[in-house]
Amino acid sequence: MLSENKIINELIEKGFLDFPIDPTLDLIAEINKLKKEKNAVILAHYYQDADIQDIADYIGDSLGLSQQAEKTKADIIVFAGVYFMAETVKILSPNKKVILPDLKAGCSLADSCKSSDFKLFKVKYPDHLVISYVNCSAEIKALTDIVCTSANAVQIINSLPIAQQIIFAPDKNLGAYVNKVTGRNMLLWNGACMVHEVFSLEKINKLKLRNPYALLLAHPECEEVILNLADFIGSTTALLNFTKSSECTEFIVATESGILHQMILANPTKTFIPAPPIANCACNDCPHMKLNTLEKIYNCLKYELPEINLADDLIANAKKPIVEMLRLSKDLGL
Repeated sequence: MLSENKIINELIEKGFLDFPIDPTLDLIAEINKLKKEKNAVILAHYYQDADIQDIADYIGDSLGLSQQAEKTKADIIVFAGVYFMAETVKILSPNKKVILPDLKAGCSLADSCKSSDFKLFKVKYPDHLVISYVNCSAEIKALTDIVCTSANAVQIINSLPIAQQIIFAPDKNLGAYVNKVTGRNMLLWNGACMVHEVFSLEKINKLKLRNPYALLLAHPECEEVILNLADFIGSTTALLNFTKSSECTEFIVATESGILHQMILANPTKTFIPAPPIANCACNDCPHMKLNTLEKIYNCLKYELPEINLADDLIANAKKPIVEMLRLSKDLGL
């Protein structure tokens, strides 16, 4: 018969982390205790629930978190985000143990671009350079020439010769935005983020009528009709920074609602309104991001599972386009 610990570990490896925990347990105190005992850090994406952001050692966007992971002297990195982001951390920090609270925390955008399909697509356009948004799987990164983020995509594309033909993957909305800003005609993979495609133009317009002084902030993963209406377009970090520097005191925010926690903390006297989705639901909450909980963070720290493991050759191939992006960003002064 399998020991209790072995059964628990197998469940954790499969992503079943939500089994009962003593309700009298002070989770925050226990998590902090485990972090100290195991020399671990918690990195949390802006889209995590507020309680997870509040216990994190570092909060940021996907690439910023990966860069922070590379700098840390911790032995264990708990990544409170989604799977492809934890992969990116492992790619940049292969000698550290990277654990993800829930292996089922996937991503609709990353899932919209399967490596087997993309490989066949890429073969059709041998003269095209492949630029991939960092929000993609390790396998897609390994098929990429340069990775970009929503913060540096425009600058990186502008740095390339105008005659260079480009495939942009996986986000068609970000790609279309970059095409518009740069005047390029990149070939776009037909992928998208489910959260950023649900915002209702009609409801946002009504909201703006009721709040005439509010500025609309939008992530470039949103559809063009939303971006055309936006007062400011930028990455998650750029949106947050804009709220700090702007004299405006009211904002409608068209991105995943988790960022509002940091916006409110940074601007306690300002008003933030999540942009309404088409349906009457919390569709602007990423269901994958929200799979992570304090209970799962406690369990994954306790058992040091589930761990992100990638083959050495995949790490090597997926790291090349990230390194190239970092080189270009440095040369461009970004």
